[in-house]
Amino acid sequence: QIFLVIPPGPSLAQEKAYLIGPRDILALTIYAGGEKQQEVNLTVSARGMINVPFIGPVKAEGLTLSQVEALIARPLAKDYFVAPQVNIHIKEYHSLQYYISGAVKGPGLYEMTSKATLMELIAKAGGVLSERGNVAYILRASTGQIAEGEEVENLLSQKEPIKVDLLRLLDKGDMRHNPLLQSGDVVYIPLEKALNLAASNIYVEGEVKKPGVYAYQPGLTALNACIIAGGFGKFAAPNRTR
Repeated sequence: QIFLVIPPGPSLAQEKAYLIGPRDILALTIYAGGEKQQEVNLTVSARGMINVPFIGPVKAEGLTLSQVEALIARPLAKDYFVAPQVNIHIKEYHSLQYYISGAVKGPGLYEMTSKATLMELIAKAGGVLSERGNVAYILRASTGQIAEGEEVENLLSQKEPIKVDLLRLLDKGDMRHNPLLQSGDVVYIPLEKALNLAASNIYVEGEVKKPGVYAYQPGLTALNACIIAGGFGKFAAPNRTR
């Protein structure tokens, strides 16, 4: 498959809600007296600081653009200008990170300079393998756990993933199934064989509180299955579970 991805710029609402991170590049413009007083690009340091003209270091990490604009405007109004207007927008994102694994040509951690859609991340990873399945799983705020050595399959059994229909997105080009990702997202695209297993059922019986048939989830262990079935019964022998 060939991916031609033309990334859209972030909407104003998305940019205003974004929390600034290290190495992001901010475009700052200061107006006062009906004229542009200063226009400069500022890089957020590893400690989350920016060096603002006239007033010096300002903490930016973890704040929205509006919050930083207010932090800058107050000292400018106090000591330098009458009713200054401060405008900041993101020129380059550098704290946006996404992890993708499974049936893609280049699995791994990717840093993007703008907010990415699922299609853009797949394209960044070189596209999907021919034997990929038809579902992608998105796990929110999980790149930190991957960095600490957690397996994607284990995360799938611990969290409730967002499921995306790749048949409609990749094969039919339905962009309604192309979600905008959040920084920290983990995307997992199983191989078709693994997906077939994921679509199957498991049977839990014996000394559990709710024996029965349950849907299989990628990464599901025998212990997880017993927990889903209500936990062990009074006479269960957990070390003999199979």
